[in-house]
Amino acid sequence: MRVYIKFPWRFVDSPYYNTLINYPPKGVEFLGIAKERIKITSSKDKFIFLSNLKKFIRRNLEKTSAGIPNIHTAFTKRNLDLIHCAHCLVLTNRPWVVDLEATWQLWIGKPNRFSFNIVRKILLGKYMKKIMPWTNITKEEILKYFPNVREKVEVVYPAVPLPKIKRKRRKKLTILYVSRYFWIKGGLIALEVLERLKEKYDIREVFISDVPKNIKEKYKNLNIIELVPHRKLIETYFPQSDIFFYPSFVDTFGFALLEAMSFGLPIVTVNTKFTKSRKEIITNQNGFIIDIPYSINYYKIRKKEEVLIRKIVDRISLLIENSSLRKKMGKYGRKLIEKGKFSIRERNKKLKRIYEEALRK
Repeated sequence: MRVYIKFPWRFVDSPYYNTLINYPPKGVEFLGIAKERIKITSSKDKFIFLSNLKKFIRRNLEKTSAGIPNIHTAFTKRNLDLIHCAHCLVLTNRPWVVDLEATWQLWIGKPNRFSFNIVRKILLGKYMKKIMPWTNITKEEILKYFPNVREKVEVVYPAVPLPKIKRKRRKKLTILYVSRYFWIKGGLIALEVLERLKEKYDIREVFISDVPKNIKEKYKNLNIIELVPHRKLIETYFPQSDIFFYPSFVDTFGFALLEAMSFGLPIVTVNTKFTKSRKEIITNQNGFIIDIPYSINYYKIRKKEEVLIRKIVDRISLLIENSSLRKKMGKYGRKLIEKGKFSIRERNKKLKRIYEEALRK
């Protein structure tokens, strides 16, 4: 089966498509962008440029309320069976499916009634066979906006492969934090938590992010590392860690959580109104998830932030002091990657069936 993947951007920077291309369902050949171009941006400057470019386009369109439908065209003369749209829509007379991380990907900017109706018409079209949200939260949002497409919607969870590299034991217990976005991923809170833990325990902390100079100077006693290539994370930093700490306040999914679970690391994270899918990934069996029912200041530590910091320190302290709990949670998380809903096997089994059904209809 030849499946053409249609991307809305020339350069693809998502672990989702990296694992999809490199670990396809049996009997499926993906066409579109070469494997070497499906990779996570490791260049700090390039990442910042692409990130700011996307934000600039969306923000300016939102100001005008243009809400342009995220529609693209595909070369239908190719020798292909099916089109898989990567969080975008396509105009074609071939059967096609789409995966969605979030509903806002259906438009570039804030939708108006006209652009909303265009998207609805496309989703109800006869060639549009399946809408594959990454999570149940996104599925609920799709059905809220487009209840008539219920029969076309099915959740297909992202997946990551089991690492070939084994965990490396170190004398000191290591806590890892990784994020390309410092502020919205709870970077300031994370640094404060790590500093307090280091005063309390003889631990090793690894903090990888794009940290502002003044913040880096304030926490100069911590092991702060600039952004590194994704490959180095997998080959060096994850294998050397014992606990993964990820207090992100904004996330539609959070691939770093799956990668940490693949190495058998227990997770400590938070849940806000902007991380609604978090509880589909983390439960009390593979980590600790701290609910935040109030708004958090990303840039300053005040009373509410102080309360959160203490809660996080308490949860991580439990894992530091209880090795059997660390192992138990880590083992369960790895099982979800090996055989569970975030496994390559489960994802491919579902995708293969969806592709085959799309061609039969």
